[in-house]
Amino acid sequence: MVNVLGSADEFLRILERDLEAEIHVRGNEITLTGKPAAVTLAVEVFTELVAVLRTGQGLTPDAVERICSMLNAREDASPAEVLTQNILSNRGKTIRPKTLNQKRYVDAIDQHTVVFGIGPAGTGKTYLAMAKAVQALQSKQVNRIILTRPAVEAGEHLGFLPGTLNEKIDPYLRPLYDALHDMIDPDSIPRLLTAGTIEVAPLAYMRGRTLNDAFIILDEAQNTSMEQMKMFLTRLGFGSKMVVTGDVTQVDLPGGTKSGLRVVQGVLDNVDDITFCMLTNHDVVRHKLVGRIVAAYDRFEAARPR
Repeated sequence: MVNVLGSADEFLRILERDLEAEIHVRGNEITLTGKPAAVTLAVEVFTELVAVLRTGQGLTPDAVERICSMLNAREDASPAEVLTQNILSNRGKTIRPKTLNQKRYVDAIDQHTVVFGIGPAGTGKTYLAMAKAVQALQSKQVNRIILTRPAVEAGEHLGFLPGTLNEKIDPYLRPLYDALHDMIDPDSIPRLLTAGTIEVAPLAYMRGRTLNDAFIILDEAQNTSMEQMKMFLTRLGFGSKMVVTGDVTQVDLPGGTKSGLRVVQGVLDNVDDITFCMLTNHDVVRHKLVGRIVAAYDRFEAARPR
């Protein structure tokens, strides 16, 4: 009962807030009262909570909220199935999708050669793609991982950066290194980078290459031009997978340059073995406020005259 309701009834308070049925707990029994639809929903929520616990995975306040949200939205997948799908485990930490759209995104990477993950900040686009890349490397589906992103400044002009070429471009690639440290033993990362098993490079380094037996991720793809996007996609070699991630609401390209990510969906929408996965503010897995900030900006943009 403690596992279901949480320490000091932490989960119970969330359930009382998010469900319309009244919840009465006495000993080892839970009684639900209210309108038939509300009671049915509450029964489904408790069934999913127990299903998650039976897998040996503990519940968190975030997981309880997501189960309520998914069942309220009448999604077509079981919340327990979504929240217990393991992608990668490292140092006691397991990476899993946390929303139905994230599960669809992860499944699409398994099923297609080229996947576009488009959505706002914090929806796990790059993080989940990198987890799938590491999983593919560990299971020997690919021989190497190539991580790339365009070296575009986010609305600021940094000017001249001192140091070698690698030191100049390193700040642009730092977020990719940060995610890698979550997924691979930090001691082995320098060895993998030196051997070329993992390559982190700016997009400009991709021209003229054919990438075979590799898992290739293009991050911040909204900051590619149409020409750069075409150049990147045509690097695809045999036995490779490509994931392109970006947020079309955060383009940092100079005025007048069309975002390759905005244009590419109209170009490739009906091409076999290419799929587009759209994530929304409901899929944000950072601090709760991030989802609300994204939603507020969406409302603001929608209300502005074109």
